[in-house]
Amino acid sequence: MRYVNIFLIILLTVAVLVFTLQNLTTVTVQFLTLRLTLPLAALIILVYFLGMLTGGAVVSLIRSWLRGSSGQPFEKVSK
Repeated sequence: MRYVNIFLIILLTVAVLVFTLQNLTTVTVQFLTLRLTLPLAALIILVYFLGMLTGGAVVSLIRSWLRGSSGQPFEKVSK
């Protein structure tokens, strides 16, 4: 199993390197007044990580909502 993990890590690293080398052209992204020029591969990786961050935040928010809704009901105050 150890060698399978090492092989998968090497395979993923090679795939990322090939992807990066094939996408070295620069692109310009403009948002409002911000203008950013960077390689296409860097932009795709940046967008991927931003998606992971926002997706994780949404999942965390939904989990906290579900935990809050499954809590104990309010205690009734007896007179």
